[in-house]
Amino acid sequence: MNDEMDLPPVNLQELDIRSTPREEMDLFPLDTFEYEYVGSKVWIDFEIPEFTAICPFSDFPDFATIRLSYVPNERCVELKSLKLYINSFRDVKIFHEHVVNVIRDDFVAACDPLKLEITGDFNVRGNIKTVVRTKYEKKRS
Repeated sequence: MNDEMDLPPVNLQELDIRSTPREEMDLFPLDTFEYEYVGSKVWIDFEIPEFTAICPFSDFPDFATIRLSYVPNERCVELKSLKLYINSFRDVKIFHEHVVNVIRDDFVAACDPLKLEITGDFNVRGNIKTVVRTKYEKKRS
């Protein structure tokens, strides 16, 4: 069986999609501090219940609870910067499916965790509930 499929073109509804380009997101930088117990593998869990971003189709706000869990390597994220980073999505036009990927990439770049799990649990919109998950694990060298 051939795994390649001929997919139909995207945006068959011809909707006006206006996502914020990554370089224009202007997200607050994540700050870190040294983890004093390197080698001691602990999970750190955050629940962020007031996430908001803008729908690229409708320009209406999307609401979600973001759950972030990680095992620090040599650095931990500083909480105030995490709050300001998450809050800076309020003016960003972004799809649910992309939110967790952007957060994952920025978090890994800032903290270099051993493991990271992120869930975006988005509020019901148009009778559809969306939950998006991603994981990261640092490759052993």
